Amino acid sequence: MTVVLLEALTFGLGRLADAAAEAGRKLVLFTGNRDIYRYELGTLGPDRVEVVDIDTADIAACETALRAIPDLAGIINSTDTWALPGAELTARLGLPGPDAAAVRVLRDKGAVRDRLYEHGLTRGRPVPVMVAEELGFPLVVKDSSGTSSRGVWLVRDQAELERARLEAKTTPLKGHLIAEPYFAGPLYSAETVTWQGSTRLLGILSRQLSPEPVRREEAAAFPVAFPAAEYAGLADWIGRVLKAAGHEQGFAHTEFVLAADGPEVVEINIRIGGAMLGEALCRSLGTNVYSAMIAMALGEEPALLTQEVGGGPGIGFVLAYPAAEGVLTGWSGLDRLPGLPGSPEWYPTASPGDEIRHLADQRSCTGIVLAEGPTAELALHRALAAAGGITPEIDS
Repeated sequence: MTVVLLEALTFGLGRLADAAAEAGRKLVLFTGNRDIYRYELGTLGPDRVEVVDIDTADIAACETALRAIPDLAGIINSTDTWALPGAELTARLGLPGPDAAAVRVLRDKGAVRDRLYEHGLTRGRPVPVMVAEELGFPLVVKDSSGTSSRGVWLVRDQAELERARLEAKTTPLKGHLIAEPYFAGPLYSAETVTWQGSTRLLGILSRQLSPEPVRREEAAAFPVAFPAAEYAGLADWIGRVLKAAGHEQGFAHTEFVLAADGPEVVEINIRIGGAMLGEALCRSLGTNVYSAMIAMALGEEPALLTQEVGGGPGIGFVLAYPAAEGVLTGWSGLDRLPGLPGSPEWYPTASPGDEIRHLADQRSCTGIVLAEGPTAELALHRALAAAGGITPEIDS
């Protein structure tokens, strides 16, 4: 039996291949750009994942190709961009999967915040960007269906609002522009798995951002150690948030700010977390969490919903950005990683010869340093120390 992956995150393909093999399933990747997966495909044997080169933006072509697979048992859509096309394809083919109408709402950040407001789970509603001033400053202007921090502006005064409106006119959007209240405080993300409306909090990831106004993601660590009572409160809260938003099945990666008067949702992503978070979950929880992805694609309750997990190390990872735009020629300092504490590992997200642009968001990340430790805090310290010796070299 075959499970098809409709595109994927940059990392995690190897873990998915392991999960598929353990379940006795064949894993096929549909992709419009296999270069995205060059690192993992370069480490996987040709028999681990079959790659089909296809325009994954062409849903009709994907449906035809899927119908040609005689033993197709399920489809996995683990990215934001392909969440709705994946849900529509599973519906057309009569395969297990989330309801397309629910996914349509979950991919609209404005619609989600409206639902949360109606359930008393957020203190502010979104407004059209042309009347953003109604919210008061500071506020956030964003693409309602954006990803990877693209199409997001932190606006602290009228001049910045006018600049955001102007820049938005030339920024490709996946949805439409909305304005939301800005919630101040440390940023985290709740990593969850949900099956038939029942949600389990797997842990909380810390998020370190660059200084305002860019707010680019710089580093992260998992799992954050909260006091037991506070953690239980957050588990209850995230369950209510996802239920109100209409999320009934699958992983979710919900970014939230822990403000002075309680948690506030930044956005809900109906997928496993990106960058190295999937790997962090596997190591820290002591299990291959991607097995849950295979199970849910087959219409089966994932063992991850109830199984005992934990006992693994804390994980920290740091994103490596260049200081200027230009052509990446390589990195200095990688040879210093062996022997450093935390067994730091290097995961490239770009290759020499790539043109690096968009320094304000994650598109300019050239690689990630991951390290382990007895706690998330110590792992992050080790990752930061290791990453501090690595410099992306740019020919401008």
